[in-house]
Amino acid sequence: MTTPVALTPARINGMLLRNRFIKTATYEGMTPGGRVTDALIEHHVAFARQGVALTTVAYGAVHPRGRTFADQLLVVRGAGLDGIAAAVHAEGGKVSLQLAHCGGFSKNRAAGRPIGPSFALNPYGIAYGLPFIRSMSRQDLDEVVTAYADAAATARDAGFDAVELHCGHGYLLSQFLSPAINHRRDEHGGSLENRLRLPLAVVAAVRARVGQGFPILAKTNLHDGIRGADGSEAVAVARALVDAGVDAIVPSGGLVQRSAFYLMRGDVPLADMARGEKAWAQRVSMRLLGPFLVRRFPYSSSFFRDQAQALVDAISDAPICLLGGVDSAAAVNQAMDRGFRFVVMGRALLADPDFIERMAQGEAVVSRCNHCNQCVAQMNGGVKCVL
Repeated sequence: MTTPVALTPARINGMLLRNRFIKTATYEGMTPGGRVTDALIEHHVAFARQGVALTTVAYGAVHPRGRTFADQLLVVRGAGLDGIAAAVHAEGGKVSLQLAHCGGFSKNRAAGRPIGPSFALNPYGIAYGLPFIRSMSRQDLDEVVTAYADAAATARDAGFDAVELHCGHGYLLSQFLSPAINHRRDEHGGSLENRLRLPLAVVAAVRARVGQGFPILAKTNLHDGIRGADGSEAVAVARALVDAGVDAIVPSGGLVQRSAFYLMRGDVPLADMARGEKAWAQRVSMRLLGPFLVRRFPYSSSFFRDQAQALVDAISDAPICLLGGVDSAAAVNQAMDRGFRFVVMGRALLADPDFIERMAQGEAVVSRCNHCNQCVAQMNGGVKCVL
């Protein structure tokens, strides 16, 4: 029997992976106070133990101000990062750290007034006394670039095999890229060339700190998932990031603050999500206004594949990964046939941790995930499949 391509080794820059399966960054809810816990380590070790080639630790804030809320991982020395890599390596896997900054999308009062590309209302933070976003100054921009470089070096020194720069989902770098959010009138706003300045400066600074052989991935948006956005810049953004030093692109989509379920699809468990909010005003507003404001997007297998195909067709000098609804062995094989170099999986691996093992045994695996998104509703208590 011929070994499926997805089960064969492949490289991203200097990192050799045992197969083409990457566990995507899904917020784990296992970093109280911003520190690594034994539960977080075991969460990622379990994926490596069952065949994942590269597991991604989610949302590592590069700066104290960059946390959406206080219990997100903070990438600083002494946060306990050192224990993750060695444990994953012992199971034959590799581990990446997602680096992010929330920008204006914050409800973290300890971090002070949120900062972003432009002055704007911050609906997410109103219930927490953070109703407005301050437009970033030159000093703020320089500080963010330095913070990304410092965080990448911290991850490398802690034994991580790669970093993923979060340029999607409406976090800071995505905020600069999105014309729906970025209304600046200086050299960081207006044209795509200008809106790319901060993300490209971050890539250059990170590359300079970690060296040429250390893998840098970037998660980007194919589409912001809102009316008025057309996704026409997705290829140009990916091309610019690769030219600046990114080694692989993970295309995704949606803005968490405006189109959260564009990036997941399926059910929208608003009542359960509301119960997870600490502020009573946020719980009430989510219950009352959520049905009108939170749009549902129907689920389909490999739902980003056709949009992401444009990146595969345009970019041959860096791997393009398929994320979004990769839920069966057939979907994995089709991705490989269409030129995607890796598949990036989240809910399917939460529901079926043995997915890769079963596929290696020749089974035509179909994930039991039913897209109920209850895993999203209870993330803060430790992400898991409720099935």
